[in-house]
Amino acid sequence: MVDSRLSQASRAALVEGGELARNIAAFAPRPAQQDLAAAIAEAFDSRGTLLAEAGTGTGKTFAYLVPALLSGKKTIISTGTRALQDQLYHRDLPRVRDALGTGLKTALLKGRANYLCHYRMRQAQGEPRFGSRELAAQFQRIVAWSGRTRMGDMAELEALPEDSPLLPMVTSTAENCLGSECPFFGECFVVQARQRAQAADIVVVNHHLLLADLALKQEGFGEILPGAQAFVVDEAHQLPDLAAQFFGENLSARPLVELARDALAECKDVPAALATLQAPARELEHAVRALRSAMDELPVRGTRGRAAERPEAEDAFDALALALRQLHAALLPLAATSPGFEGCAVRARDFELRLQRWRGEAVVHAAHDEYADDFAELDAAAAAESKAAAGGAEEDASAGALVDRNDDSVRWYELTARGFRLSRTPLDVSGPLAEHRVRSQAAWVFTSATLAVGGRFDHYATKLGLHDPTTLLAPSPFDWQRQALCYLPRGLPEPTVRGYNEAMVAALRPVLEASRGRAFVLFASHRALREAAELLRGGPWPLFVQGEAPRSLLLERFRASGNGVLLGAASFREGVDVAGDALSVVVIDKLPFGAPDDPVFEARLEAIRRAGGNPFRDEQLPQAVIALKQGAGRLIRSETDRGVLVLCDPRLLSKSYGRVFLESLPPLPRTRAAEDVAGFFAAESLSHPSQEQVHG
Repeated sequence: MVDSRLSQASRAALVEGGELARNIAAFAPRPAQQDLAAAIAEAFDSRGTLLAEAGTGTGKTFAYLVPALLSGKKTIISTGTRALQDQLYHRDLPRVRDALGTGLKTALLKGRANYLCHYRMRQAQGEPRFGSRELAAQFQRIVAWSGRTRMGDMAELEALPEDSPLLPMVTSTAENCLGSECPFFGECFVVQARQRAQAADIVVVNHHLLLADLALKQEGFGEILPGAQAFVVDEAHQLPDLAAQFFGENLSARPLVELARDALAECKDVPAALATLQAPARELEHAVRALRSAMDELPVRGTRGRAAERPEAEDAFDALALALRQLHAALLPLAATSPGFEGCAVRARDFELRLQRWRGEAVVHAAHDEYADDFAELDAAAAAESKAAAGGAEEDASAGALVDRNDDSVRWYELTARGFRLSRTPLDVSGPLAEHRVRSQAAWVFTSATLAVGGRFDHYATKLGLHDPTTLLAPSPFDWQRQALCYLPRGLPEPTVRGYNEAMVAALRPVLEASRGRAFVLFASHRALREAAELLRGGPWPLFVQGEAPRSLLLERFRASGNGVLLGAASFREGVDVAGDALSVVVIDKLPFGAPDDPVFEARLEAIRRAGGNPFRDEQLPQAVIALKQGAGRLIRSETDRGVLVLCDPRLLSKSYGRVFLESLPPLPRTRAAEDVAGFFAAESLSHPSQEQVHG
């Protein structure tokens, strides 16, 4: 098949002597990058669908930016996090656009919670809601900045922490936005950002905003996507789990408390309203605190059925429903006096309905008995292997109550230190994702460094609702035989055996001595992480432990230390980019099978079982393979990096499924001898790094 004109032009821009090589210093042409760009261009031209895994170092960002810019099509590019979004928009996109000499308009669009809300900031002024002088001073800095900013993007305030309690006070949500009724509508930063996006050729969003739009939870933007002719979804492996959140529904403590406080704040302009609203607003805050207290004895995460087993929690749910009903009744007569009161009334009713839906059909106390026979008939060997894979966890006694058979969703809760979240999550989002994709009549490109399992895309294609998509495996250009080594220590017990952590840390010490620290150690659980931290304290390497400081600060300190050891859990498997000598070892303690206390994951397994599938083969194994690839991908980030991947779990060699993991990793040479690790690092001094090359 002859490449299309766009495909040929995209490949030509990325070859030796092409526009990028001529105009971007240290750009390094990559055959795999050129193949990827050509495949993406074909998808753009045919309005087709492409599922592409681009190995670390391929340069997938440039590979999709080139055809997007050369095509002239209205293109939405979605990536995993706001940080990646900012990097893509402020660094990568301008470089490629300037190199190609295209004059296309570009725009950055974030979710509304990232933009200053003039109305809410004005409402917060004069409120005695600041817990300290420092917060009051920060608020005044926000007020001063609000008069200078053009975009209203809160990321411009670098000194403001991401978890600052001021953020919800000065930004809006879909629930509390007044829309066109807002007195500041003409100055609204959200509206302005949407207008820029509608006028742009290339719009950079993140997955949360993309999915909010697909799910018609429009965040007040209206639909921005229907005009697009092409979509590029980077970090696409994250999409199915995020989609489940957006096509579901939740109710959490903070929006409930904010509703009560916003109702009282509105009384500033209607003084007589305070007498009507003070009692029901305070009662709502009390009901939220009482519910959290009543759930104290429950596990941190559990199903609706598990929560129903605790009478105190049921009474507290009743009290919360009553408080919402009473606040709604008090707000209704005031709704005509201001848009703010009208908005609060709508929110109170919406939250009450969400609570009803979460409680309603899932209150099934006898559910375990109903399905007991199904559990008893499970194949014993498959069940044992599944249990071992999940770390030997006990079956959830309320497993039968996990799934609402009417709408194929699971109702569950999650507790935080002072709050809670009640969620209703669909088990399968492939249908709605496919429906929105077909309706868009656009090209769709899904790409990530980790999509394939054993070289096949079936698992993620099914989750994304893709039937027989075009696929591409673009291999990493790194010299794995020279740059890396995979070490599988001998003599470690099964991970379920008591004392596994001590044995694992003992096996790790010679590696850390050979590497002089410079290691990430990734754990399957926070408990294992804490135990290992205690075992490693007092050693010769600076120790950085997740949870003891913010993630960004830990990474900054780790890079600066030069010989640190950073201990992290699942969230450190992705998005951590430490190139160079600061990171030379990645250790994975156990195969990262899904958490046995995750109600959604457990419900998915049960649904697969009921449909006649094999939960271990169809869900647990492929999910764990992708997670392992994410962790291993932290090791080699450039052509000059060298490092050792340490896989401690003996099941890689003792279980038949171990080879699926090993075959899904890059072609690292493997060893079981600690001496080979020492030899690898002894040879490090012979390596002379050259200038790092750029390939996007």
